[in-house]
Amino acid sequence: MTAPPLFPWRLILASASPRRRQLLQGLDLPVEITSVDVDETPPPGMPDDQVAEHLARKKAEAWSGSLASDQVLITADTTVLLDDASGAHTGSKPGASLLNKPVDDADARRMLALLAGRSHRVITGVCLRTASGMVSFADISVVHFRDLTADEIAYYVARHKPLDKAGAYGVQDWIGYTAVDRIEGSFYTVMGLPMHCVYSALRDLSRPS
Repeated sequence: MTAPPLFPWRLILASASPRRRQLLQGLDLPVEITSVDVDETPPPGMPDDQVAEHLARKKAEAWSGSLASDQVLITADTTVLLDDASGAHTGSKPGASLLNKPVDDADARRMLALLAGRSHRVITGVCLRTASGMVSFADISVVHFRDLTADEIAYYVARHKPLDKAGAYGVQDWIGYTAVDRIEGSFYTVMGLPMHCVYSALRDLSRPS
């Protein structure tokens, strides 16, 4: 006999990421996939460590569908922060501390060269929207990379094409296997969805107000 779901929610994931889809399906709840497009340029002056949660909320607000009383829309955004993660984003020097998705292979190689042999922060912001409101949060993990050779970086970019990933890498693929020394925090936050936080938020939504 199959156990019933712990929560009454039907989830709608507004993301093109197959990684987030895989993770969310692990909660044993119904998951529907949709999409939403927003300008992901951070507002001038916004602290870099607030960008991920801001964009997650922006995506939730931009979604034009309607929600039934038992549906939860989930949106997320992941940023990679190098050096001083508390600095403000000015847009004058892309990639100075906030590494978004690379624009091409050369940009991806540049980002990975910056990350090699250093530690960086990965912040994933999440927004849960229901028919009655929204809640958002962010989770932070610290990733430590070993040194990478130029050949290793070139191989990874050419073979795995990480142009859709913040910081130009996916922790769940080749570079995660070979270059990540250790992670402080949740692996799933680095992968793109802090599942322990999502679960807690869904549990809180299930409690009578």
